[in-house]
Amino acid sequence: MNLLFEESGDFKAGSIMTQQGESFQVEMASGKRTKVKARDGLLQFASPGPQELLEQAQAIAEEVDLDFLWEVAGEEEFGFAELAAEYFGHAPLPPEAAGLLLRLHTAPIYFYKKGKGRYKAAPQASLQAALAGLEKKKLQLQAQAAYVDELKANKLPEAFKPIALQLLFKPDKNGIEFKALDAAAKELQTTPQRLMLAVGGVASPKELHYARFLYEFFPRGTGFPSIDIPAASTDLPTADVQAFSIDDVTTTEIDDALSVTRLPDGKLRVGIHIAAPGLAIKRGDAIDAIARARMSTVYMPGEKITMLPDDLVAAYTLDAGAARPALSLYATLDPASWAVLATETRAELVPISANLRHNDLDELVTEEALAENRGDYPHKDEIALLWQWVQLLEQGRMAKRESFGLRPEQNNRVDFNFYVEDDVVTILRRKRGAPLDKIVAELMIFANSTWGKLMADHGVPGIYRAQGGGAGGWAAKMQVRMVTHAAPHQGLGVDQYAWSTSPLRRYTDLVNQWQILACIEHGVTAPLVAPFKPRDADLFAIVSGFDAAYAGYADFQSNMERYWCLRWLGQENARTVDAVVLKDEILRLVEIPLVLRMHGLPQLARGLQVKLDLLRWDEVDLTVEARLLEVPAAAGQALSADLGDEDEELLEGMAGLQDETAEADEAKAAPEGSGEAVAEASDDGENRGADAAQ
Repeated sequence: MNLLFEESGDFKAGSIMTQQGESFQVEMASGKRTKVKARDGLLQFASPGPQELLEQAQAIAEEVDLDFLWEVAGEEEFGFAELAAEYFGHAPLPPEAAGLLLRLHTAPIYFYKKGKGRYKAAPQASLQAALAGLEKKKLQLQAQAAYVDELKANKLPEAFKPIALQLLFKPDKNGIEFKALDAAAKELQTTPQRLMLAVGGVASPKELHYARFLYEFFPRGTGFPSIDIPAASTDLPTADVQAFSIDDVTTTEIDDALSVTRLPDGKLRVGIHIAAPGLAIKRGDAIDAIARARMSTVYMPGEKITMLPDDLVAAYTLDAGAARPALSLYATLDPASWAVLATETRAELVPISANLRHNDLDELVTEEALAENRGDYPHKDEIALLWQWVQLLEQGRMAKRESFGLRPEQNNRVDFNFYVEDDVVTILRRKRGAPLDKIVAELMIFANSTWGKLMADHGVPGIYRAQGGGAGGWAAKMQVRMVTHAAPHQGLGVDQYAWSTSPLRRYTDLVNQWQILACIEHGVTAPLVAPFKPRDADLFAIVSGFDAAYAGYADFQSNMERYWCLRWLGQENARTVDAVVLKDEILRLVEIPLVLRMHGLPQLARGLQVKLDLLRWDEVDLTVEARLLEVPAAAGQALSADLGDEDEELLEGMAGLQDETAEADEAKAAPEGSGEAVAEASDDGENRGADAAQ
């Protein structure tokens, strides 16, 4: 005797060897013996053999008409043998009964299983819905297959056009479009990104990188909602100055301007004037919500995503030709010793006489020209006076820095400015520490330090950048961190440092501007009325959110600069290039800030210039392959002066190391999107000193 039984949802058949109580000992065709409980047995039969029964049952099952079977079944629950007798019109033979059982089991939308060998026909409405679903799925599979064929034929399916970027960065993985893209990419042995580029779903690698960033940080787009822009303040006193700004030609968010006034007693009054959107934006209002969501302007070569709406920026940027609302810090100086005799902070309207541009003046305003009083350019006398003072400011910072146990700051850094027009990139080298750079850098550091002390003296919390004195080892102690109380920034050589000079571009600076305005308006009662009170938990949340956003923006800017470096290589057809050894296997090209790792590079002295053959580069992966062509016979250090602190930063980034150092904080001399907006430069773990903010 043989037995058909169910085991783990599958039907099996074998020969009964013995029966003991409620179980059978069954031998399978393979010779394996298994114990089957009587309740799992469905059909005992003498012939045909177990294997033949299953084969014949399968053939019969394939011939059963499901629709007719469903009509025959009726509405009541039934056993498979009962329905088999009715369907076949006679007592079913074992293969017929088994065949019907297999058909019932493989048609769950027609028949619901109610127990071992027992079923119930699905209600008509449920069956029709299930059949419609099956038909829909069939059509979807057909469409999916058609999409795969089109993609493999290097054609973008019409349905993909409006959702091409979404498929790459925020796909519905259950959708047939994503499944088709994924399947086609696997068959072609490529990635979905490269396939989408190949078929025209993404216009260029640039759009690919940009879209990836937007989907992560700006999922709702970069546009601003329609809101009322508060009018610029006009009820402020007008300053008796003629201020001027110093920026790159591409800068539109002009946050800072300078002025120099000779006083009747022979003293000098230097004004540092910072755009004051904090006079109009209030904590918790609609514009504050926008600024807080973005945290910072995002820079990249050729374009930017501003933190604030364009209309508001236009109302508060320090454009020449009008008096603009500003928060001014005045320092009264003794020109004999350049000692700071007093400082004063005011909210006022500041007449802006000129917007000076590095691109026009850097070649004119050199150290030699200043020393010899050569050249003719706007605000020449004021620039000469500021140059004298900022050199002493820098010396004072360096002395303070060394008192913290740090070595002197290096002034040999080379910056690279990116300009993009009509998808053509120009990359220019510019050595940091030039007079105009240093004037802006030192005065912004002076303002941020002075205003940081002002808030601390009034007992008003702010957002500070601190370095040194932390817990842990030396590297951890020297890591730059954001805190809400005054603390030394040892790398900069100041007792406190609060970002306050870029309120149009950084949310932290806007927050600090609110706090500073409270100090000058309310004096000793400022802690009671400032927008952020001592130990305000929301201030800590801002610090955390800013750190996260700023780091993400920094990575994006770095990637886009690398992309434009690769575009420059193709644009210039650069195959044989000069590079300088940074460390071990890592080099940087001389003409552009492109860093690459060459595995197996022989041990070479840091700063040594070598010649490379660029084999290929990839604008999607942002990778470069090169081989060493030539090493100078003499291991000279001709370009060692080019190895500034940003190279150490790039080294750590290439090696995937955590930045254990301080940052460079505020020079505003590089152009928007130059790479300095979010850089934290280091030199063997020590702070560089002055970072470009745009």
